[in-house]
Amino acid sequence: MDNVVDSLNNAYQDFIAAASTVLEAKESAGAQKTTATDVALENFKQKWELFRVACDQAEEFVESLKQRIGSECLVDEATGAGKPGQATMTGLPPISAVRLEQMSKAVRWLVIELQNGSGATAANSSQSHASAPFDARFSEDSAP
Repeated sequence: MDNVVDSLNNAYQDFIAAASTVLEAKESAGAQKTTATDVALENFKQKWELFRVACDQAEEFVESLKQRIGSECLVDEATGAGKPGQATMTGLPPISAVRLEQMSKAVRWLVIELQNGSGATAANSSQSHASAPFDARFSEDSAP
């Protein structure tokens, strides 16, 4: 994480320095277009793009952390592995982490199939992939 923050900070500092250089070049040229102002503007554009890339990378990192934390919280809540002595908020009985992973994979398969435009086959896929996402050993999957 320190690496991401350092990268973003360095890109920001370079961007600000390039902006300052543009302003100084314009002031010294008397607002006339010169080679120095063109070079400063080109450098500014490059530093702006590098700063945007660093921002995008930092955003991706934050999103991945949010997903990881959310997944860990979900697993803890579902398996009852939260703080000792603390009841689950949902009031549902805990399930095994293996079972949770199987259900998660089943949902991912359905999402992928729906995103690929095969909505009609997605409904049938639960029967065609019945052995993968659902396991008869778990009572939750048996018909009521």
